[in-house]
Amino acid sequence: MAFIQQPAQVVMVSTSQGHSAWSTGLCDCCNDMGTCCFGCWCFPCMQCQTANDFGWCCCKPFLDFCCCGVVSCKLRSAMRERYNIPGSFCDDCCKLMWCYSCVWCQMNRELKVRRNQGTAMIPMVTSQVIRT
Repeated sequence: MAFIQQPAQVVMVSTSQGHSAWSTGLCDCCNDMGTCCFGCWCFPCMQCQTANDFGWCCCKPFLDFCCCGVVSCKLRSAMRERYNIPGSFCDDCCKLMWCYSCVWCQMNRELKVRRNQGTAMIPMVTSQVIRT
């Protein structure tokens, strides 16, 4: 009987368990004056940094101008899924429609908080052994 080991696959597993919530509220700009000032004085730069910190292309937020905010909705939704934050795509889009800059500042703060807390993804190597 022969055994063949398949190539290993790396799977990313989150260290957090259960549902969490946004670490700051939508209008909690005073919690992080750096983000607040960054958003006020150079909003496009803050968008690029946020998208880049999340692992997206830093130019994606500029697509919002021709896509009516769809990119921002998808980023917020992806962030909620990654950090297991309850909500819905519809809720994300509504918040972005009414307070676009507040939502971006909240996402920027969230990434800062998660990075500082060390809520990172842990790589796990898996492999499959086939018996022939």
